[in-house]
Amino acid sequence: MRSLLFVPGDSRRKLDKALTAGADALILDLEDSVALSEKASARAITADFLREVAPQPARPLLYVRINALDSGLSDDDLDTVMAAGPDGIVLPKAAGGTDVSHLGAKLAVREAEFGLDDGRTRILAIATETAQGVFALGTYAGASQRLCGLAWGGEDLSADLGAETNRLPDGRYAEPYRLARSLTLMGAAAAGVDAVDAVFTNFRDLDGLAAECEAARRDGFVAKMAIHPAQVPVINAAFTPTPEAVAEARAIVEAFAANPQAGVLAVRGEMVDRPHLKRAERLLARVPKNG
Repeated sequence: MRSLLFVPGDSRRKLDKALTAGADALILDLEDSVALSEKASARAITADFLREVAPQPARPLLYVRINALDSGLSDDDLDTVMAAGPDGIVLPKAAGGTDVSHLGAKLAVREAEFGLDDGRTRILAIATETAQGVFALGTYAGASQRLCGLAWGGEDLSADLGAETNRLPDGRYAEPYRLARSLTLMGAAAAGVDAVDAVFTNFRDLDGLAAECEAARRDGFVAKMAIHPAQVPVINAAFTPTPEAVAEARAIVEAFAANPQAGVLAVRGEMVDRPHLKRAERLLARVPKNG
């Protein structure tokens, strides 16, 4: 996945429109974008959408962001949407690996209840929305085989910290949020899952979005969440490996395949070693299937 587009789960019109945005995944939202009075309606609309769209051969991945585990709403969310077989669940306000394990157990019960394949439902955890979550970023390794990625976010975290803002006047993140971003990247690497960058809230500033995407890709993030369809093409372009990068990565992989005992090799006039191989393999894993 390169792009993950949030869509309010209480609007069938917006859900249908999101299918044409070109996002690799849609996050059907039952949490922040849905008022408390509309939660039940959003569950039903989201479940109906899943049932209708899931069988389509050419569609984005369909994830559902449930309400936080301590909200008193998450079990009702899961009871409704799991019957429709989403591809994954987005866990907000995750407080560490124990939350992921807890959610994994809930998913296993519902997969069995609804006749779904055991382990099919993936988990994407949003891991920095509270200070407690930041301190737990090293606990995700081994938490669940379902865990596919860690995402970070600065909006809820700024509220938890009591901050006036999470960005500096020049648009860069302030230091607490840069720290959370870096620790998410390291936590994802330690857990062996994808690192997903936070949303860019100024959806009209596509140049600013592009710059933030470039920085995220440079540092090791492989995807970014979006809040508006207009952001999706920018994100996809930034996180799609260039033909030159793909060719270089393939040359490295092929060189080591031909010399499996080698520790260091010369490839295209440069010396490369095993870390280069690992980086090349990770890049090739991100190439779209038609790429």
